[in-house]
Amino acid sequence: MKSTVETLEGNKVKLSVEVDEAEFDRDIDAAFKKLAREVRLPGFRQGKAPRRILESRIGLAPARQQALQDSIPVYLAKAVRENDVDLIDTPKVDVTSGEDDGPISFAAECVIRPVVTVPGYGGLRIELPAAEASEAEIDTAVDAERKRNAKLVDTGMAIVSGDHVTLDVSATREGEAVPGLNVEDWSYEVGQGWITDNFDSELIGASADDELSFDGTPKGTEIEAQFTVKVTRVQTLELPEATDEWVSDNLGEFDTVAEWRASLAVGLSATKQQQARSQVVDKATSALAELIEEEPPESLVTQNLQSRVQNFVRQLQSQGIDVDRWLEATGQDPAAFVEGFREQAHKAVKVDLGLRAVALAEGLDVTEEDIENEYQRIAIQVNEKLNKVRQAYERNDAVVELSSQIRNTRALEWLLHHIEIVDENGKHLDNDEILGHSHEDHDQDHADHDHADHDHAATEEDGAS
Repeated sequence: MKSTVETLEGNKVKLSVEVDEAEFDRDIDAAFKKLAREVRLPGFRQGKAPRRILESRIGLAPARQQALQDSIPVYLAKAVRENDVDLIDTPKVDVTSGEDDGPISFAAECVIRPVVTVPGYGGLRIELPAAEASEAEIDTAVDAERKRNAKLVDTGMAIVSGDHVTLDVSATREGEAVPGLNVEDWSYEVGQGWITDNFDSELIGASADDELSFDGTPKGTEIEAQFTVKVTRVQTLELPEATDEWVSDNLGEFDTVAEWRASLAVGLSATKQQQARSQVVDKATSALAELIEEEPPESLVTQNLQSRVQNFVRQLQSQGIDVDRWLEATGQDPAAFVEGFREQAHKAVKVDLGLRAVALAEGLDVTEEDIENEYQRIAIQVNEKLNKVRQAYERNDAVVELSSQIRNTRALEWLLHHIEIVDENGKHLDNDEILGHSHEDHDQDHADHDHADHDHAATEEDGAS
């Protein structure tokens, strides 16, 4: 087999393939064996009739057509590999000679993955939430602890929002008690907005021992009810004063308010930094995608969308949830459900193209050792033997794409260490400090996401074989 490649306009190439008669004759032999299983001839067991007998009965044409049908995809796949064609859609194949006799020639118009330019990727800037705890945030944490140690005291005054009241409540409609709205000694914090829209406003200004009567529409219903409410107690939360003595007595690990606040600041800052860290990959890749002006090929978007839908459906099924019932319960029709993934798919394809561009520009290469290490990672992840994983990728012609995904992970790592990171106040943040020791985990998360479909496809194909 001989093959050549010619560049066409619009992210397309033309593959021209020639197969000599001797090589194609082996395909015709295979086609006759296939046809033998379908043709019954007297004196021969099904599938055992020799080629010469079949050829004399049915002629050469059916076997030749079967051979063309079966072998052209094989020759095309070989030509794609030999010429490093990054195929992203089903090629348009035209047999140019050999349909009836002689050597086979065919041409395939192939849509390939575009190579995009990403101007300014080295100067990307992203904004993250400030990682340092503010004094207001520390005050809120202090007040939360004080509330946990607060006690209720009688106010002796009229009710205001925030007071804790004890009530006897009865509600009726046409003289009949409303289920769930007749209770004694009920503790309620005024201002919560429960019961009815006007319930709190009716309470405010009342005092202990007052009895109130009013109409209101209970939440979740449309029919008004008649309420009688007796206020038996009005109390407020009395918070302890945050003094060194109180801190020492109630928070044994600290002796002073200053020590306690300093510890809160460290803890809050660590939490905020972790929150910022969880956003850095999405922010960086989103910024990269925005630099790409070209629209991604629809075929790539569709493939990514379908993959996302399939993954989501598999997740539902793994939890024993029927997809049709889930759609019915959530009020979605299948078309709208699928389209709901389109925006994510569109962005994911742009990010993929952008990372490929960064990898190319920065000369980020992938070695055989890198691929072998990835096989080992996948084997552990899917609990399968290393050789089985390797063979599955090779058999499915997925090694090139796996290599690309490893390269994309390298590009993401490069990007995370070269972008400018600031907080909402414009303060420059240290990349290593933001990424921390877990930045490799973030890179791996990205890799796991990208490889998930390959892992599934490889192991599924392996199991089927």
